Amino acid sequence: MTTADLQIKSVSLAGPAGRLEALLNLGASQPTYAALVCHPHPLYGGTLHNKVVFHTMKALHAFGMPVLRFNFRGAGLSEGEHDEGRGEVDDTRAALDWLAREFSLPVVFAGFSFGAAVGLRACYDDERVPALISLGTPAGAVEGRTYDLSFLAACRKAKLFLSGERDAFGPRAKLEALAASVPEPKQLMLIPGADHFFAGRLAEMRHVIENWVETELGLTKAP
Repeated sequence: MTTADLQIKSVSLAGPAGRLEALLNLGASQPTYAALVCHPHPLYGGTLHNKVVFHTMKALHAFGMPVLRFNFRGAGLSEGEHDEGRGEVDDTRAALDWLAREFSLPVVFAGFSFGAAVGLRACYDDERVPALISLGTPAGAVEGRTYDLSFLAACRKAKLFLSGERDAFGPRAKLEALAASVPEPKQLMLIPGADHFFAGRLAEMRHVIENWVETELGLTKAP
């Protein structure tokens, strides 16, 4: 299987506010992990088709993982209404429950921006999730919104914080302070010259994710 072999299955998840639209990229025949990827803010165009979300899926799928992406309530064809991040935590848990039932595998979580803040809240203390990837972590104020990530101070799971060096929503000083506040294992990586959306640097973003998965989880890419 290669990253070009992205067999996709449409999935309808039972969410707490109604059905959630989702796509599952099928994995290898005997995967060792599954993965869940959360999209950025739905009120600003964020959906499961976001480029960062798509390339993150490809990076994880390269290791044979089945990867689930879904639309938060009110986004795309998902039912319900946007809940300012509160109900979206429950949406993430519903997606995680579906993955656990479907595959009975440990789950790698990855989220971008709003999806990172919401998904980390849902997954940081869930024993089914041993590894967390936070992309474009909104460590600063984002268009009047401030995300509290202090709960990560209790998280001893493997953590990757990956952002662009020029991310306006995650200033370097705040990202470094966040990384310093959480326990090992952890890694903070900043891609030189990249912005919040990793524009023009998505291949580098994928490379960092793949290297981290190889190193932290001991996995090799699927043939």
